[in-house]
Amino acid sequence: MQQQQPDRLRMWTEQGNVTISQLFFQHYKKCDIQDDEALLILHMLAFIDKGNHFPTPDDLVKRSHFTSEQVSRHMQRLFQKGYLSIQQRYDDKGVLIEAFSFHTLWNRLIDTVLEETTSQKEMTQKEQEGEIFRLFEQEFGRFLSPMESETIAMWMDKDQQSPELIRAALKEAVLAQKMSLRYIDRILFEWKKKNVKTMQDVEKQASQFRTVPERTSAPTQSQKTNKVPFYNWLEERE
Repeated sequence: MQQQQPDRLRMWTEQGNVTISQLFFQHYKKCDIQDDEALLILHMLAFIDKGNHFPTPDDLVKRSHFTSEQVSRHMQRLFQKGYLSIQQRYDDKGVLIEAFSFHTLWNRLIDTVLEETTSQKEMTQKEQEGEIFRLFEQEFGRFLSPMESETIAMWMDKDQQSPELIRAALKEAVLAQKMSLRYIDRILFEWKKKNVKTMQDVEKQASQFRTVPERTSAPTQSQKTNKVPFYNWLEERE
């Protein structure tokens, strides 16, 4: 992950999707950077952007309300946190110079963004899982028993079935008018065996097996309206 972060950062900035200042303003508080430290960093970045890669405290005092003592104190805290470092590099003329680097800070910002994104995905996943239990109770017309709740939880935790697929399996059971966890478990078992992982896979699998029962007489208008072909998953054979 650490090796991919600089490449990811360069890709984001080069494509114009995000700038360092955007990431910094959104997340510097989570990186334990104080407001005065953040302002100093922005001033230093402005100097670096103009080609001055090693601005002195006097340079920073001239363009801010910081005193020389404040600049030194803020820089010292940034050094201690590991966000600011001094590196040697060659300038455009090939001369070896010293330059300030915020490379560690940018990596920390990327870590923060990734952690936040992961947390949001986990929260969304939990919300979807909670909705599954409510959906089952709605279709069953009653509260789930502890054993039924445990079975559904095992589908998600042990079998790694997604809420989306469990919802689709429940729909199959509703269409077939076979409202039992055993029937739904059989559907999920068959889908897992056939490597069904997405809703597109579900539609493809269902369309291969659903059949319309033959009729010896013309269907009534009610039958035409309510006719829903389904596949009996419990009769699945190898």
